[in-house]
Amino acid sequence: MIRRLLSYKHWSSVVGRVIRLVGSRGIPVKEKLLFGIPVLLYWVLPDAIPFLPIDDIAVTMIAMNWFAARAERKYGQIS
Repeated sequence: MIRRLLSYKHWSSVVGRVIRLVGSRGIPVKEKLLFGIPVLLYWVLPDAIPFLPIDDIAVTMIAMNWFAARAERKYGQIS
């Protein structure tokens, strides 16, 4: 599991899935906002390690993985 989370192939796949899902008309705007608003707020609000985006990137990647899995499970594969 740890090896997969550190895999470039895994994350490039997740990024592609998220871009496809966010751009899809088959996913309601409410679902997209459920992903986008918390991530945006986390990037904008003061964080634990100022001026180092590592924690912001990690939270964004975790949210991307969660959003892609949830949207595909709930709405099926969107092409």
